[in-house]
Amino acid sequence: MNATATASVISTPDYAAIKSKQNAAWSSGNYAKIGATLQIVGESLAEAMDLAPDSRVLDVAAGNGNATLAFARRWCNVVSTDYVESLLASGRKRSEAEALDVKFEIADAENLPYSDGDFDAVVSTFGIMFAPDQQQVAGELIRVCRSKGRIGLANWTPDGFIGNLFKTLGSHVAPPAGVLSPALWGKKDWVEETFAEVSSSLDYRIKNFVFRYRSPEHFMDFFRTYYGPVHKAFQALEISQQDALRSDILALVHRFNSATDGSMRVAAEYAEIIIDRN
Repeated sequence: MNATATASVISTPDYAAIKSKQNAAWSSGNYAKIGATLQIVGESLAEAMDLAPDSRVLDVAAGNGNATLAFARRWCNVVSTDYVESLLASGRKRSEAEALDVKFEIADAENLPYSDGDFDAVVSTFGIMFAPDQQQVAGELIRVCRSKGRIGLANWTPDGFIGNLFKTLGSHVAPPAGVLSPALWGKKDWVEETFAEVSSSLDYRIKNFVFRYRSPEHFMDFFRTYYGPVHKAFQALEISQQDALRSDILALVHRFNSATDGSMRVAAEYAEIIIDRN
């Protein structure tokens, strides 16, 4: 194999293998315990999108259903999808507890099992940004959203707390070769370029979700136990390397922490994005 062919092979990620590992990561720990704390983000997005009752809404990479519940509470007809069954099960239990009429279906964000223009709105909060083939995902969001419909997203930004957390993880456990950073979904210029040809307008707003924990150590232990990517990163390291990662994450928390009483109050920047389809 010549050098050019070798470079081509290296630059083309094995998306199937990457998604299999990602599925295992998000299935580990218990993301539902993390996701439940983020509910306000789904409510904010639902308010900002201002959909009419009975709108057909697809929640992609829905996790434990924060956006799903928010839109269903506003009388939208929601289909909640993820490729991790345990997360869908958590969302289903939450919707049943509130007697909300939601359909839950296993679906891959890169290959949605729906027809063109099936939905009035397509949404995702901190979900689709982690799919490895970003252009494919963007194309799927566009495809299943009807003309004059809306796409609504909440994505962590590269320079915010969570963006820096993933940089910290990446400095200890190398990310898959050839895969671009999930935080691109939080960059205004990238989002505008990606959706330019299909949008009549694009509203990009920086917001903050505040992580509140009893202490930095409480946050560290909670995320290490329940947040799949952090949980898996620690599992991949030797004991001495785990200590180094823990130290770096705590240093990051202290850099962003505004609490002065020993607790943790970290404002984590994210982008709330609403795209009107042409």
